[in-house]
Amino acid sequence: MGDSDWLCVFTGGDVCITGHDSGPVFEEQPSSVVYPEGLSEGKVTLNCQARASPAATYSWRVNGTDVPVGDPRYTLVAGNLVISGPQFGRDGGSYQCLAINRCGTILSRAANLKFGYLNDFPGEGRSPQTAYEGAGAFLACQPPAHYPVLSYRWFVSEFPSFMKPDGGRWFVSQVTGNLYLAKAEPNDTASYFCFTTINMDISTKSTFSKANQLTVQPDANARKSAPAITVVPDPFSYTHIHTHIHTYIHTYNPLSPIISPFLYLSIHRSLYLSNHLSLPLSLNPFLSISPIISPSLYRSIHPSLYLSHYLSLPLSLNPSLALSQDRVEVNGGRLKVINLALEDSGMYQCVAENKHGTIYSNAELRVQVQVPDFRSNPVRRLVPAARGGQVMMECRPRAAPKPTLFWSRGTELLTNSSRVTVTPDGMLRIHNISRADEGKYTCFAENYLGKANSTGHLSVRDATKITLAPSNADINQGENVTLQCHASHDPTMDLTFTWALNGALLDLEDPGGPYHRKETVGDLLIVSGHLSQAGIYSCTAQTVVDSASASAKLVVRGPPGPPGGLVVKNVAATSVELRWSRGYDNHSPIGKYVIMGHSPLSPGWKRMRTDPSNIEGNAESIRVVGLLPWMDYEFQVIASNILGSGEPSMSSHTIRTQQAAPTVAPSGLGGGGGDRNELIITWTPMAREYQNGDGFGYILAFRKQNSPTWVVERVSNVESSRYVYSNQSLSPYCLFEVKIKAYNRKGEGPFSQIAVVHSAEEEPTVAPSRINATALTAFEMQVSWDPIQHLSTNGILQGYEIRYWRQHEREASADRVRTAGLETTARVVGLRPSTRYHVTVMAYNSAGTGPASPRTTVTTRRPPPNRPPGNVSWKTDGSWVTVRWDHVKTLDNESAVLGYKVLYKHEGQSALKVLDKGKTSVTLPLPKDNGYVVLEIRSWGEGGDGAAQETIVSRDSGETWTDCVSDYHRCLIISVPPCGLITCILC
Repeated sequence: MGDSDWLCVFTGGDVCITGHDSGPVFEEQPSSVVYPEGLSEGKVTLNCQARASPAATYSWRVNGTDVPVGDPRYTLVAGNLVISGPQFGRDGGSYQCLAINRCGTILSRAANLKFGYLNDFPGEGRSPQTAYEGAGAFLACQPPAHYPVLSYRWFVSEFPSFMKPDGGRWFVSQVTGNLYLAKAEPNDTASYFCFTTINMDISTKSTFSKANQLTVQPDANARKSAPAITVVPDPFSYTHIHTHIHTYIHTYNPLSPIISPFLYLSIHRSLYLSNHLSLPLSLNPFLSISPIISPSLYRSIHPSLYLSHYLSLPLSLNPSLALSQDRVEVNGGRLKVINLALEDSGMYQCVAENKHGTIYSNAELRVQVQVPDFRSNPVRRLVPAARGGQVMMECRPRAAPKPTLFWSRGTELLTNSSRVTVTPDGMLRIHNISRADEGKYTCFAENYLGKANSTGHLSVRDATKITLAPSNADINQGENVTLQCHASHDPTMDLTFTWALNGALLDLEDPGGPYHRKETVGDLLIVSGHLSQAGIYSCTAQTVVDSASASAKLVVRGPPGPPGGLVVKNVAATSVELRWSRGYDNHSPIGKYVIMGHSPLSPGWKRMRTDPSNIEGNAESIRVVGLLPWMDYEFQVIASNILGSGEPSMSSHTIRTQQAAPTVAPSGLGGGGGDRNELIITWTPMAREYQNGDGFGYILAFRKQNSPTWVVERVSNVESSRYVYSNQSLSPYCLFEVKIKAYNRKGEGPFSQIAVVHSAEEEPTVAPSRINATALTAFEMQVSWDPIQHLSTNGILQGYEIRYWRQHEREASADRVRTAGLETTARVVGLRPSTRYHVTVMAYNSAGTGPASPRTTVTTRRPPPNRPPGNVSWKTDGSWVTVRWDHVKTLDNESAVLGYKVLYKHEGQSALKVLDKGKTSVTLPLPKDNGYVVLEIRSWGEGGDGAAQETIVSRDSGETWTDCVSDYHRCLIISVPPCGLITCILC
């Protein structure tokens, strides 16, 4: 055979039972095996399994001869061949499996058993190699004898330090095993070893060479280019491909990677058995031929069989093909068998072969012979048909070869006429049926083996007719409408109604859907009609024998659809032109349009101003006005009619209006404060919508009041809100007139209204006079003074600062109390009893404090007694209670007691009532609801209030609960629990 040939093999069977038997189909075929040479204890298994009915038996061939299965070294397990202790020279070869049953025999693909080996590298040493720095080099592997192909790696100095790519400088050829080096470096000097590995099916083996010593030396005249590597794959017989891949390594790019090319080419072809079998074939000329075989398709074929493929390859017939040459035609690879006979049944194999291997594809041919038989497919016993309609009666008996078919009615043989047609395949058609056509019809089938017939009865029924057709309707969106549909039909048959919209069948069973049908008639109710439900509605009344239809048009009027094609034209600073095309009016004329706009300043869409303001329904363009210069906008158009507003159009592309000079002045103009000799001017930065263009900034103009000359300054930062003008000649708190305007690349805007701003204040220059300090208690004093004149404040007088310190302290450690406004007295608390203090007062403004007044001195009074009144007792008399206590005696260092303060409140009250008593008793009213009274009793005198005694008095109790609270000035009663305990917290 040639480089690529096809051959067909036929194997006939004994008696293959139709409908029960099936020929063998491979489910698993043997694969080639590489077995280690010299391994005597192992086994090789070649797999073979086929699906067949009855089950297949198996035999094997090696190199075209039968395998002696009786030999104890060969064992057949199911269909698998097991070879024990395979030996080189005895068991090597090409093995094929045969699967056999009474329907035929199929032959598997060939599987090669080969023996692998790898000899050791020669023992003699290798010559050292020298390379020059920056140049390329290679080390030869020179592998020993081996089978099959090797894989190659290199290691350096010692195992297993295998070589790494190192940025593409190293490359190992998997064809020769040689190690290539681009741009040698001094540290590449080392001993290199070629490491080879052979992979077999049940084991691997490796060996490595003697050392290849490489020395890299410097060379001033290094080569300017490296060798070129060309890889050319072998040509093959189907398609000639030459691939040249060059890798140039040269001085200008010494690190170019060395490419290892791999070329794969697959050609997919098909072998097919006409009408029966699809056999895709994948050919890879560089690897092996891999068949992809579809399952066989079994079917009786008569009178001829075609075996075809699509590859234009020579085909030769195997001499074992058991067909006479006069019934076989071969035309460019197509096998045609004519005048099929029963003995042509069997298994057919197509064999594709070239120098890379062989594949097989199988098909089973069954030639059937059968007398006509209606048992499995008789003529329908009862065939109903509608009067005026048509009917088709089938005649499909089983028969081989194909029978002759004809029909009769009673004794009348039917032939083709204006109403009756008998097709070649046995179909009887009768048109325009009448009652006279009712009766028995018989189909006759005949071939050379015999005859058969089958009879059916044609029953003529009344035709179905639409008696009340649906009428055209016109509704507004959201309204309901009923489309009527009534029909008459043969009373012996059931009638069903279906509805379709524009040819699509409607779902009438969904209770939540928009379509509902009445039970007894075919009327269709449409609920809340929508624009999408407009169209042609077709009602069909149908029985098992015929149907009748009628249609009506439903128009749904609604708001207009969205306009289309919106574009923006003639963009100016404050206006643009919009153009659009009209959308669907949805059967109601468009009355007007509105324009919606969106910019980064607004979170949603808002209606835009237009010129003219009202946009008529026939308009297709408008000018939008009142836009902000230098602002991004998107637009939409919405159409409306008397039924409402429709969906908006698609948004326009984003446009930016043209720039213009600012039209408004900044707001919030003011200022003041700052350091000496400064004028501070402040304003509110302009928002983006008022900037009108890029290159934005501010222009400030200011002058002293009544001065004719303005000072003008520019501030170029759009975010600026403050300007500081410094001048040593500025007087403190001097009045200035200030105005501001904005500018951008297009020009300047208007000035703001004039604002009055003062220059920075300075500290007051005059001290308060006539300072007086008076001790009020042991802990308080009152300070008074005469105010200073406003002209001496160098600004706005904010108040006065009182400084006080004890006699033996430094003034720098003085405590401070500030007043606000124009007050000229102040009370100072928190002092120490019987202590001498120095006091001074000074005025202050925003710039600081002025000079201090002359100091004065004051001595606080002696402290009050720190003991509360004792022996508190009380006595009730009706709704009154009298409380008594002992007089508080003072010590020498305490101020005299001038009287007592009684603070009380009833249960549930929050405010304390104060009674100032000179005596040691008090009479108080009791609560009416049996509540209690809370009392605080303390002494008072020049030194202030003394410690308090707390007492709780109850109407129905003769006891008292007391809790001494020392230092009244630092304690506050916050609650009296029902248990009668007093709870205090320190302030």
